[in-house]
Amino acid sequence: MIAGAVLLTLAATPSHAAAKIQRLVSPGGIEAWFVQDATVPLIAMEYAFGGGAAQDPAGKSGVGNMVASLLDEGSGDLDSKTFHERLERRAIELSFSSTRDYFRGSLRMLKDNKDEAFDLLQMALTSPHFDTADVERIRAQVLSGLRRDTTNPTSLASRKFLEVAFGDHPYGRQGNGTLDSVPKIEVADMKDYVRRVIAKDSLRIAVVGDVDADTLGKLLDKTFGGLPAKASLTPVAEVEATRPPQRAFVPLDVPQTVVTFGGPGIRRHDPNFMAAYVVNHILGGGSSSRLYKEVREKRGLAYSVYESLLWMDRSALFIGNTGTRADRAGETVDAIEKEIRRMAEEGPTQKELDEAKSYLKGSQMLALDTSSKLAQALLQYQLDKLPIDYIEKRNALVDAVTLDDAKKVAKQLWDQGLLTVIVGRAPQAAAQPAAVPLKTN
Repeated sequence: MIAGAVLLTLAATPSHAAAKIQRLVSPGGIEAWFVQDATVPLIAMEYAFGGGAAQDPAGKSGVGNMVASLLDEGSGDLDSKTFHERLERRAIELSFSSTRDYFRGSLRMLKDNKDEAFDLLQMALTSPHFDTADVERIRAQVLSGLRRDTTNPTSLASRKFLEVAFGDHPYGRQGNGTLDSVPKIEVADMKDYVRRVIAKDSLRIAVVGDVDADTLGKLLDKTFGGLPAKASLTPVAEVEATRPPQRAFVPLDVPQTVVTFGGPGIRRHDPNFMAAYVVNHILGGGSSSRLYKEVREKRGLAYSVYESLLWMDRSALFIGNTGTRADRAGETVDAIEKEIRRMAEEGPTQKELDEAKSYLKGSQMLALDTSSKLAQALLQYQLDKLPIDYIEKRNALVDAVTLDDAKKVAKQLWDQGLLTVIVGRAPQAAAQPAAVPLKTN
């Protein structure tokens, strides 16, 4: 490798100051997608390691979430208080999260503070303390949140839905753990997670901001170059969500009943994905969608209702949510089921398809109008294994969806009916289906 970063300019993005998306390879071999943008003196970096909550040990869900909460609680020669003071003094934003398939990180800073920002990140990744006092403080915060969730109908519905959809598969677990699992997590579990997950071979990086390629290459080497070469991940099996129809009821004495519904979705690499994305917008994407018009505008059953596609490395779902009065929960579910069945049987109209395409093409530009948003998008494209010029190609892919494509994929997605979880009080209308008890741990 020659000295300095190697750059390949591969795509122009009209959405962000006519910047170029470049593939950067550092002197040490760290690769990133990079947009140099001097419009404002800021740098945004998003990155991810393969792993996430799917790598939590069985019976100890929440390990990745605990690690994400503790990496910035003291590292290197800095205790937690000093580490956070350094971040605050330089207005550095550093955060971590554990999603289903990835352990993700975000770093934002002013250009002049880049050296200190990358130094602090390097310390967090390579020498976290996991001091007892910090671990117990974070554990108490997580448990407090989980206790609140036991009376939150939206949280209960989401949790029950994943349990119904995926059973004992890692995707069926709660990423932030349970009241039973979190007390069992030990420092050794978190150190083992770091050892297995945080490694260079699964690392993906996106950087947008006011920094030149050579400088960024050196910063990436200094930050990530000392990480282990290879992760040691537990294999995660392919899984298809439970086939509909199924319905579960979770009793909870709250004023508003929450309904979560969905079923098996479509994988990101499926050739029909873009058709599914467009027709899904017609069904459940915002205030112009069929579900919104039918459930909110025509019947006044709910303040809002939405439905979206959710894809993971090993599976995919479509999933939606709404809230309504307990005595109208049954009517709400019936209206949703009827509208989804109609879409499966008839598909969209040409007018609906044309309007959805127009909206989705226009909204792309607004979705990428800041450095942080663009960095997040470029990271997601890498995780989805899309080409570096995807931004350029996307609108043509949207345009290429035909009415026949949309009708076929609508039938594929929604012809089986729904997995439905209802959480709330139990009037006769809501309690008609056989109740499925909620596990308490």
